[in-house]
Amino acid sequence: MAASSKLNPDASGWQTATQLVHGGQLRSEFQETSEALYLTSGFVHESAESAEGRFKGETGGFVYSRYENPTVAMFEERVRMLEGAPAARATATGMAAVTIALMAQLKAGDHVVAGRALFGSCHYIVNDLLPRFGVETTLIDGRDLDAWQAAVRPNTKAFFFESPTNPTLEIVDIPRVSEIAHAAGALVTVDNVFATPLLQKPLELGADIVAYSATKHIDGQGRCLGGVILGPEEFINKNVFDLLKHMGPSISPFNAWVCLKGLETLAVRLERQCASAKQMANFLIERPEVARVFYPGHESHPQHELAIKQMSAGGQIVSFELKGGKASAFAFQNALQLIKISNNLGDVKSLITHPATTTHQRIGAEARDELDIGDGLLRISVGLEDTVDLFADIDQAAAGLRL
Repeated sequence: MAASSKLNPDASGWQTATQLVHGGQLRSEFQETSEALYLTSGFVHESAESAEGRFKGETGGFVYSRYENPTVAMFEERVRMLEGAPAARATATGMAAVTIALMAQLKAGDHVVAGRALFGSCHYIVNDLLPRFGVETTLIDGRDLDAWQAAVRPNTKAFFFESPTNPTLEIVDIPRVSEIAHAAGALVTVDNVFATPLLQKPLELGADIVAYSATKHIDGQGRCLGGVILGPEEFINKNVFDLLKHMGPSISPFNAWVCLKGLETLAVRLERQCASAKQMANFLIERPEVARVFYPGHESHPQHELAIKQMSAGGQIVSFELKGGKASAFAFQNALQLIKISNNLGDVKSLITHPATTTHQRIGAEARDELDIGDGLLRISVGLEDTVDLFADIDQAAAGLRL
């Protein structure tokens, strides 16, 4: 049993804001206020018999930080409480979380159905890596419920998708897709990174497993890497734990500690960022140099009704397409002074990226065309700056465009 499952047994009744500050607290004999940082690779055993018992899982206690660590356990428990999941395991990165979440439920001969609108590295895992190990994969339009149903085969074991998707913010109907998967005997894994556990609860909507890049909103300040997998207790503490233990993509105690600190301010950061992102969408949609704006929280989004049904807010990511293609997109980015060019997101600093040449460059032009990722498309991760300054920066950058 995970050490994290023994932490704060009476904390389930706390409100979200309280859980984000106090959830999973494991104080040492020194009764520290801030969570302790246990920078240790191993742990001392009182006797040879004690070591044997711990390795067999017959007695409690930590064995090795590749397996479990007190700081990591606190982070896992806090995210578990926030998500409302039976169990959670942290990983070194978000991509480690996605990869382990899928590999822990698949074997050679199995089949995966995935939404085609995936982050570039997720696309690689589904389309390139899994087939190397004998897993069949089918990519479909995640918005099309009939496509999910039509893709099911007798050996289908997993459905996988993002919602909202990166970078065009498509929405997948999680309850309906989960119904289709469960009727076929398949598990549903959702990459919920854009929505965060505060804006969308995939497990409550019918999904089985959730993966996060803690690098994004959970840290929220561009400091470190991390990931989390959440789901059923046996799946997480047996299937996922076995892969983490033997393959080694474990989060460092320091990174787990940083992410714990990030969780403390997640609610206040995200509330402000979502409000600013909505203003950003309204601002961009009126600009003459902008051809289209993608934002689930805006009425112009083709799946706006589904978005507000599944999510408590539209999120802090806004994508938009500039007229003039790649030349305009590059000139605009290069002229920005406040908004920085970076492929990260969820940061307190506003960041912009050109998906066609960064996050989605490896999937090829044909696949990008299918996903509506044009050469003029830009993705903004809205930070905590005043929107007056953000809009002024966009104004001056757009002034030099030749359309």
